[in-house]
Amino acid sequence: MLMSLCLLGWATLANGQADNQSKEIFKIRQQQAANQATKAPDKPALPEGNFKKTTLTRDFISEGVAVADLNKDGKMDIVAGYYWFEAPNWTRHEMAPSRVFDPRKEYSNSFLNLGMDVNQDGWDDVVIVDFPGKPGFWFENPKNKSGEWKKHILADSVGIANESPAFVDIDGDGRLDILCGDPAKKQIIWLKSPSKPGETAWKRFALSQEKVPGTEPFSHGIGYGDINKDGINDVIVREGWFEGTKDTKAGSWVFHPASLGEPCSHMQVLDVNGDGKNDVVSASAHALGVWWHEQVNDEQGNINFRTHLISNTTAQTHASIMADLNADGRKDYITGKRFLAHHGRDPGDSDPAILMWFEFTPGKEPYYKEHIIDNDSGAGLNITVRDMNGDRKPDIIVANKNGVFLLENQIGK
Repeated sequence: MLMSLCLLGWATLANGQADNQSKEIFKIRQQQAANQATKAPDKPALPEGNFKKTTLTRDFISEGVAVADLNKDGKMDIVAGYYWFEAPNWTRHEMAPSRVFDPRKEYSNSFLNLGMDVNQDGWDDVVIVDFPGKPGFWFENPKNKSGEWKKHILADSVGIANESPAFVDIDGDGRLDILCGDPAKKQIIWLKSPSKPGETAWKRFALSQEKVPGTEPFSHGIGYGDINKDGINDVIVREGWFEGTKDTKAGSWVFHPASLGEPCSHMQVLDVNGDGKNDVVSASAHALGVWWHEQVNDEQGNINFRTHLISNTTAQTHASIMADLNADGRKDYITGKRFLAHHGRDPGDSDPAILMWFEFTPGKEPYYKEHIIDNDSGAGLNITVRDMNGDRKPDIIVANKNGVFLLENQIGK
């Protein structure tokens, strides 16, 4: 896309000038976009009718979303940026001063959200990833006291380069961390959530060396999973993968170049075709396409990937998550359109806001089946899945320029 977020991001740099590397990256993005389809099929995408939609608001307040029991009443509340919606009636509350944004002119101050008890005081807090390149922060729960929530910056103001950083448990302590790129050192890093009660700061640890691929500002595509089946998770970016070791703090993970498609959202690792090798599923962040990248070996035995198109139903699929929606024991792939991603300036930017999921059928070609959840919600920059009504089915929560929505899973009912 010629009007990509990269271009808009570069405009925010000092004196409005990008350095030579930034200009070169944008030139590459232009060339990539020019080679991609930009128009979805004309056929209407009709929901299958097995999700119950609740619209919490049509205001544009966040492109991130999370769930947490913020008032300790035993019910899961919904978080969208600086606001939270109290279950079960979804009464709206403000954590800190904010406002409604204009979806055709502005970005919000909240790109991704996470609900977790950061300082382990027994009360869920809210983590917010701001505009790409800015440091993340978290709001400390005031424990049902009135007033503004206290804001804490993550990890000494380390910037988060990626547009789709991952909330994953890197060190296996049962608590989610943040996997991302450091735009200052061009390094794959992780921000460790506080491990002791009372701690408020997140710690920065490097996985890769400096000046590596996938770490430039507004980088699209990062994932975490075991590519080489050695029992240790690796980091995947569009340009290849970083081979994981048991040492997650030494900054020594070796990079293996490989071809993993176009600029994308969260990259998911799974065996799509059932051949025993882990593949990668990704979706275009600003153009058109959902793909699976089949793991293959070249003549030298090195791991590479062969790309297959899964869907061109909708463009701007800027977030994804895995969850077992149909209770068949396999996780499904959920993604959706980031409505008005660039304020309606891209082709297809204002098309219907489709939310969809794919079930995988390893061993049975074409190995997947597409399902439409909704065509007037879409997704933002992260999707949250949680059983919200106690029926033991994972529900879907999204927020974007189209509003904030709860989609209750009724598959099989």
